Amino acid sequence: MDLKSRKDIVFLVLAGFFITNAIVAELIGGKLVQFFGLFTQSIGIILWPVIFLLTDLINEYYGKDGVRKLTYITVGLISFTFIILSVALSIPATDFSPVSDSVFKSVFGQSQWIIVGSIIAFLLSQLVDVYVFWSFKKITGDKHIWLRATGSTMVSQLIDTFVVQFIAFVLPGKWPFDEFLTNASWGYAFKLLVALALIPMIYLGHYVIGKYLKKHTTVAI
Repeated sequence: MDLKSRKDIVFLVLAGFFITNAIVAELIGGKLVQFFGLFTQSIGIILWPVIFLLTDLINEYYGKDGVRKLTYITVGLISFTFIILSVALSIPATDFSPVSDSVFKSVFGQSQWIIVGSIIAFLLSQLVDVYVFWSFKKITGDKHIWLRATGSTMVSQLIDTFVVQFIAFVLPGKWPFDEFLTNASWGYAFKLLVALALIPMIYLGHYVIGKYLKKHTTVAI
């Protein structure tokens, strides 16, 4: 198998996991839970560490265009998913359906504010992540992988966390502003800790991909 074929396979695997995690995070995002009794967050936050890692790996091996194209595709697929769910919600269930309309709506009938907020926040944070990642790389070159990966995540997730919660909960009046600041700040702190904990996984991912490709290169797609 030639190098280009190997790169294509790696991209398909990374992109598949990236898109799957992003869509699943959106689908389960309507459920709010308390973490450590300190702050309230969407349960979807548990999947975002995987997306952090995948974004960094795609950035490193496929460049800014690779992440941007994949981000636009993912936003389109998330939007398509919610359109299909809206259609499904509008069609009444039969009397003998094992899943009633009320149960189906309670699971998939997320607030439009949450949907809009999550899509906007995801798009903005990913584009910012690309910009910050490559700004760091201009300074560090191929050294200090942890710095550009963690640094870009710290900036992008600040935007993601505060934007999505402001649109989803403050604008519709569900949370007062002080509660928003508390939850968003704790949520951001949680993401920072996870980003730091993922540093070994970033290096492991680089090692596995680099060994498979035989060399570290950035390719255009």
